[in-house]
Amino acid sequence: MSGKGIHIEGLKKRYGEGDTAVHALKGVDMQVAPGEVVGLIGPSGSGKSTLLKCLGAVIDPTAGRMVLGDEVIFDNDWKVHDLQALRRDKIGFVFQAPYLIPFLDVTDNVALLPMLAGIPNSKARAKALELLTALDIQHRARAMPSQLSGGEQQRVAIARGLVNRPPVILADEPTAPLDSERAMAVIRILNDMARQFETAIIVVTHDEKIIPTFKRIYHIRDGVAHEETGEGRGFE
Repeated sequence: MSGKGIHIEGLKKRYGEGDTAVHALKGVDMQVAPGEVVGLIGPSGSGKSTLLKCLGAVIDPTAGRMVLGDEVIFDNDWKVHDLQALRRDKIGFVFQAPYLIPFLDVTDNVALLPMLAGIPNSKARAKALELLTALDIQHRARAMPSQLSGGEQQRVAIARGLVNRPPVILADEPTAPLDSERAMAVIRILNDMARQFETAIIVVTHDEKIIPTFKRIYHIRDGVAHEETGEGRGFE
């Protein structure tokens, strides 16, 4: 897969009107290349969650432009008619909690999205097993979520986010519940998957132990994003 990754220009989000209006995003510019993992940090209330919800087509921006992959999805209004299909096919989500479906085994948890997209069950399960193998968790393919460790559950969640080969993955605090060793394993997986599938990944985090792994970071303050780079940053 190749594409433009994530490109945002002048993104704004206002809640409310008049004197009570809250300007959560004040003109955010951001770019994430295919194959790149970028960190997004900032204090509570700075606009991180709002930005992720706009990118994920969960809420409507007020103004600006967003390109995901090779498609302009928003240019002062939505350019995509079916936002549910956009979220299913173009955007992978990885959350702080894995949110696995408890009554489905690991393979079916990963295969569910392609099944919903109309891919035959056998082909969807084959795609799921391919990703589980890439994430070195294929030996748990028939296990139920309750039988997995926290780190295993997060690997399954990453596989689910990648299964439709989206050009974009949005990861919201994916290492928050994990200890240092498992957190670094998750970040390594995200970097490996970004390179392998040419996926642009944004990781929202407060986790200080993973911040040095990012070559580039966007720091949001008061609804404005500032790009930061640092000597020695990067994940080997």
